[in-house]
Amino acid sequence: METLLRISRAIDAFNVRIGKTVAWAIVVAILVSAINAFIRRIFGVSSNAWLELQWYLFGAVFMLCSPWTLKANEHIRIDIISNMLPKRRRDGIDVLGHIFFLFPFVALMIYLAVPYFWRSYLSGEVSSNAGGLLIWPAKGLILLGFLLLGLQWFSELVKRIAIMRGDLADDAPTGHSAEAEAERLLAELADPVAPLGGEPPGDGIR
Repeated sequence: METLLRISRAIDAFNVRIGKTVAWAIVVAILVSAINAFIRRIFGVSSNAWLELQWYLFGAVFMLCSPWTLKANEHIRIDIISNMLPKRRRDGIDVLGHIFFLFPFVALMIYLAVPYFWRSYLSGEVSSNAGGLLIWPAKGLILLGFLLLGLQWFSELVKRIAIMRGDLADDAPTGHSAEAEAERLLAELADPVAPLGGEPPGDGIR
């Protein structure tokens, strides 16, 4: 189990690093949108490439930050029900959910995404819009995102089993509320040494 936990920690660190880096693409997308709007307003010209670049950037954030979201336990779930159950039963539900729901979904998406990306790459697929960008990098993001999510699935399953066995302490929050989120954000702002963006981008809805 210790070996599996070491692998899990490495996966966690890898996906968090990717998530925190890719999250900056949101800023780039905002800048691209603002520049495109400015040029269109002042000079009356625009380009489909600018519009598609915004889609690609937001797509990169959505796909490549999803493992970080799973690791931070910020994915959508129904806490109003699960919080009524004993801790061990919630852990069991998490394990079953990872095995019978998350894994089949991720495996299916990887299976479908490989030929989807490969055909696009081999053909050098380009957007059908005039002046558009290459399509295959965007399709590659889909495949990469699900591969990383598959790694995080393995990490979360290992940690949940280790918690149930008593080999790992469960430091994940048991609930989520607007008040708790506000307190966390205020604590981060009050602590000058705390890293900004400690949680993945998202609305925190569960």
